[in-house]
Amino acid sequence: MTHGSPSLHRLAPAKVNLALHVVGQRADGYHLLESLVAFTRFGDRVSLMPAEATSLSATGPFASEVPLDSSNLILRAHDLLASAFPSQKLEPVLLSLEKNLPIASGIGGGSSDAAAASILLARHWGLQLTESDLAPLLLPLGADVPMCVAARPLIARGTGEELEYVRLPRLPMVLVNPGVPLATPPVFRALQKKDNAPLPPLSAFITTADVIGWLSETRNDLEAPAASLVPAINDVLAELRSESAGIARMSGSGATCFGIFLSDEEAERAATTIAERHPSWFVAATSTLASDEIVP
Repeated sequence: MTHGSPSLHRLAPAKVNLALHVVGQRADGYHLLESLVAFTRFGDRVSLMPAEATSLSATGPFASEVPLDSSNLILRAHDLLASAFPSQKLEPVLLSLEKNLPIASGIGGGSSDAAAASILLARHWGLQLTESDLAPLLLPLGADVPMCVAARPLIARGTGEELEYVRLPRLPMVLVNPGVPLATPPVFRALQKKDNAPLPPLSAFITTADVIGWLSETRNDLEAPAASLVPAINDVLAELRSESAGIARMSGSGATCFGIFLSDEEAERAATTIAERHPSWFVAATSTLASDEIVP
């Protein structure tokens, strides 16, 4: 690709933990999880174009909260990928992030950004890397990054590095965050019980109602400890339930919550109502990507 080449673009979808069970803790302190994960049509967007020197820029509603230095996972992914191919001449690039997802909000924004950037970099540099090649390279950035490379429904086990792909239909969904960032470590510290029951056996998921029925037998074990730190989580869940969500739950370590609805129309209506009631909250009507859909 030459300097006259057009830019590449990719969605960095929100990662939603539909269920998250904490089933143990290793001697080194890492928690053992079982989580059903889906990815949404709504998310950040990452763009790449050739440049004289590598840099990162950010736009979008949450751009002011994005660090543009070496602590950013996008730049760390760039450096990790470049260091894996020291003998190749890799052109510098301008990486641009449209930051639509709240920071530190339990929906994998930074990890998804890094995954999307890595896919674009591999394509731009002609590295011929498959998804299964990229995932282990990016694991040092955190267990969420390889699953965001996959960006399709899966069950994550262990510390998040064991992935099993599953079939899920498209799920109409509303994402809501009360505008309070919540770091993950304090949530795990507030978790009282570390050896909870695992996920139940998977069902055949044909309809949204099938998924809601199965999820009603599951939990997010981090929801209560997160709500003890950010009580507004309970307000968000109450709002989603008042709008007749089939299920309302927190994602990840919070504070973003989701509601699953039986139709796109119901999700849109709920999002509009909640946003009108709480103009300072982040609210987005979207849907998850079904198992056979490709990230745009």
